Amino acid sequence: MPSASDLTRTAVRPGFTPGRVARGVLLVALVAAVASFPSLAPNPYILSAGIVVLNYALLSTSWNFVGGFTGYISLGHGALAGLGAYGTGLLVTRAGVPSFLALVIAALAVAALAVPIGYAALRVRGASFVIVSIALVLVLLLVFQSWASFTGGSRGLTVPRPFPDLLRPEHHRVFWFLFAGLLAVALLAWWLIDRSRFGLGLKAIREDEDKAESLGIPTFAYKLVVFVVSAGFTAAAGGLYALWFGDLDPVFQFSILTGSYMVLMALLGGVRTLFGPLLGALVVGTALEYFKVEYGNTPLHLVATGLLLALVVLFMPDGVLPALAAGLDRFRPAQQSIREVTAAELREQRERDAASPELAGASPGAPSTKERP
Repeated sequence: MPSASDLTRTAVRPGFTPGRVARGVLLVALVAAVASFPSLAPNPYILSAGIVVLNYALLSTSWNFVGGFTGYISLGHGALAGLGAYGTGLLVTRAGVPSFLALVIAALAVAALAVPIGYAALRVRGASFVIVSIALVLVLLLVFQSWASFTGGSRGLTVPRPFPDLLRPEHHRVFWFLFAGLLAVALLAWWLIDRSRFGLGLKAIREDEDKAESLGIPTFAYKLVVFVVSAGFTAAAGGLYALWFGDLDPVFQFSILTGSYMVLMALLGGVRTLFGPLLGALVVGTALEYFKVEYGNTPLHLVATGLLLALVVLFMPDGVLPALAAGLDRFRPAQQSIREVTAAELREQRERDAASPELAGASPGAPSTKERP
């Protein structure tokens, strides 16, 4: 017959807890929804709107490498997406590079360019970092507008389709899965960093950068590495958008609004969570598309988006997912920091300690080394 300590070890052994089962079910449901959406979309416009939302999710997740791990609020990530889009488009149109090879080269080039950019920008914090990120957007907007002989200027740049033989619905369907695949890679990278020593150092920077540095964490190197990773994914998202949409305009590609949307979506869903930016993109991206249909090109869709942000900040400052998790915790039984020990177990442990002096330092109720498998 198993002893009380054996039963305790069995009870606390990691396994299929209700929380893990629920997360697994939700993940399977999410994958199924993404896989079935192109078939369920009633028309090509809805499918294209879904691709826009998926692009927002990818951009916001890419931003969350910096914002979620380090706490640095960058409004200049739209410039990195614009560089990825124009880099891909120019390689295809000017150099004749195949579409997806151009996408990879552009993403790697922007990641390399992020090293000197991050080296300069990450030396400041707080509001100064926000101002530097905004300045990056404005400078690149002026460059790409003025250099019309190379970038097309205000006339824009037309990028050939990578699949010219496909009709528009099939074109959307293919790019839906391409965006979904790239988003899955970004989420996996974020998840791996979150569970690594590198991610632990980044979280220490987020909580208290000075204290983290005093503990020996190379804070600047950590920030620079995660900034480069974020830039690479952001540029890849921009390049994929260029191949899908086909028309690039510097005013749109280098817009502060793009970076603001990334921040809003991550804040709405939960900036420190894996799926927070995805949830935020689903809500904000859908709302933006709806408001644009309802209000056209008027600024009213920006007013509606601002009201949505105000509601989130007032009632769910940590985001939707942390708020839901806190609400569910209220219905769970209170967890003890240590296991309660009965008098019989305590007496049994003392007898074992007396018989085995080497175990005298063990805590009450803890299994002895003889009992361990």
